[in-house]
Amino acid sequence: MKLIAFAASNSSTSVNAKLARHAAERFQAEFAPDAEIDILDINDYEMPLYSSDREAADGVPQLAQDFRDRLATADALVISYAEHNGHYPAAYKNLFDWASRLGKEVYQNKPALYLATSPGPGGAGSVLAAAKASAGFFGADVLGALSVPNFFEAFDAEQGALSDETARDELGKLLGALSERLAQAKAA
Repeated sequence: MKLIAFAASNSSTSVNAKLARHAAERFQAEFAPDAEIDILDINDYEMPLYSSDREAADGVPQLAQDFRDRLATADALVISYAEHNGHYPAAYKNLFDWASRLGKEVYQNKPALYLATSPGPGGAGSVLAAAKASAGFFGADVLGALSVPNFFEAFDAEQGALSDETARDELGKLLGALSERLAQAKAA
């Protein structure tokens, strides 16, 4: 079983990258010790800014196909959404726009957990709501979502883990649901 986790952020100090990694490591430690964990970095898929004119002139960059191909290797996804001014960060949106030009089901009907966090009290809730609302259209089978407000208070950087009890428990429930879904798929 393979789990791909990534942050919809291109920041080298992304709190969403830390949350995605924590979720993947916890999934492996508590539910699937034999799972392969693949931490994807969207910086590996940096492409020119999408435009229909550029697509008509040059086609879709190979990196968009590479991103889709990598997602295809997963049994499940964990995506932690950063929020810039209430929306997706430009780097993620650009990657997503290019990948969607190869087919609208970017996430290829993989079971997914959607996460979001921010240093402030909103916990990137706006972008998480937008991602959940469009998930089905883009081929994501979202089993659950979690917003973690006040990241620096809710996450122990030294341990690399959630310290907020409520967030920790909710993430555990979501990871358990993902484990159950994957077990059902394997048994079918």
